[in-house]
Amino acid sequence: MSTFPVDAIARRRILVVGDVMLDRYWFGEVDRISPEAPVPVVRVARREDRLGGAANVARNIVALGAQATLVGIVGADEAGACIHRLAGEAGIQAALVADAGHPTTLKMRVLGRQQQLLRVDFEEHPGAVALDGVDAEVASHLAGHDVVVLSDYAKGALTRVQGLIAAARAAGVPVLVDPKGDNYTPYMGATLVTPNRSEMQQAVGRWQSEADLDARAQRLRGELQLEALLVTRSEQGMTLFTGAGREHVDAQAHEVFDVSGAGDTVLATLAVTRAVGMDWPDAMRWANRAGGIVVGKLGTSTVSAQELGELS
Repeated sequence: MSTFPVDAIARRRILVVGDVMLDRYWFGEVDRISPEAPVPVVRVARREDRLGGAANVARNIVALGAQATLVGIVGADEAGACIHRLAGEAGIQAALVADAGHPTTLKMRVLGRQQQLLRVDFEEHPGAVALDGVDAEVASHLAGHDVVVLSDYAKGALTRVQGLIAAARAAGVPVLVDPKGDNYTPYMGATLVTPNRSEMQQAVGRWQSEADLDARAQRLRGELQLEALLVTRSEQGMTLFTGAGREHVDAQAHEVFDVSGAGDTVLATLAVTRAVGMDWPDAMRWANRAGGIVVGKLGTSTVSAQELGELS
């Protein structure tokens, strides 16, 4: 496999569009049970906010050494302001649409002794005006970018995904999609779609064998007119389907601590490696290595170019 192309990646620009969210962590200690109900009492000692969803994809792209522009929707609230601040600190060019009637998507996690005890979600689908804003931001930023990444967390920012794919194709820019749901028709015409194992089963049904998976995957790839389809399979590794056939790589993780955001890291690595012209099999292998590193970290984390470079 080729070495990780750090110098070439530094000159590449990736446009990330999708569901932006804030991951909020409250860390504490648990030493008693509540007298009000049979639940643990967490004495919060530390709080931390991290970029999540599409914003975490952009954060991973920057960590890998490329430039990232982020388009998404946030509310006119504290969480939205926090996303703006964190994006700036991470070196992301933020082109976020503010919607006063749309609260910023927020996932709040409470952890005790490094174990997640509770997650509370705040979310609401955006309206037409905010979606118009997304369309306008993509149109104004598409030129000059090497790859478009569409990060779909089913929060509504990619409601008009077909138009975004068509715009990127018209501009000659490859489109990589992290999908959601069981209907992949809206992603037709993308360059690559990257479902995980569960998402793939939702889209094509449960397969009975590897040969059955191959047939279902290639049929889906053909129906959607994709150049490539990559199925991420957790402990089973990753399987890539292209017109040339099937490629597989085994999982790299030695110890799985937290899978949160691992798909974002994989997508970001695929984007930067493809932006420098790497072929799909090598891009998959680097993405697999990056995913193996990030699942050994707590929460939505990143992998640096240096960490991958050490594996070259």
